[in-house]
Amino acid sequence: MRVVIQRVQHASVSINGRVKSSIGRGLLILLGIEEADTADDIDWLVRKISQLRIFDDEAGVMNRSVTDVGGEALVVSQFTLMASYKKGNRPSYIRAAGHATAIPLYETFCQRLSEALGQPVGTGEFGADMKVELLNDSPQHPNIISQAMLSQQTAESCIQSSSSTTKRTFWKCWP
Repeated sequence: MRVVIQRVQHASVSINGRVKSSIGRGLLILLGIEEADTADDIDWLVRKISQLRIFDDEAGVMNRSVTDVGGEALVVSQFTLMASYKKGNRPSYIRAAGHATAIPLYETFCQRLSEALGQPVGTGEFGADMKVELLNDSPQHPNIISQAMLSQQTAESCIQSSSSTTKRTFWKCWP
């Protein structure tokens, strides 16, 4: 699984011109799923996301989680996160999970995140043509990968922020 997390002041997802879900302050989570993903990946990611300290405390230091600030979450399925760009100029989505695998994992991810946050999680509609609107609340956009074939230590080293102060390289974590 791969997620891109955006800290937002508000976000919404619309399908056919109608708002399906919207949130206030919190996290917009783009979720990519591949065939090898399991419930263990879901559990690890939900723990990581719910405890990720990317919200400012009273001193202006990113020291609070979405749970700490009572923030909301909107989860949107995003198969394009599983794209491979190794050959040619057209992305390959062969690693993205098919509907039979991805839909149950997506629904379980949303349910477990909702339980971790103690409130309902906004969702998109798997496979729909969704339009996402958001107002970013920070230049922070952590990218987290958790795959069955990676050890937890490797996955944790792949946490990457798009902040300009980051020293790790994006490509070490994103094959």
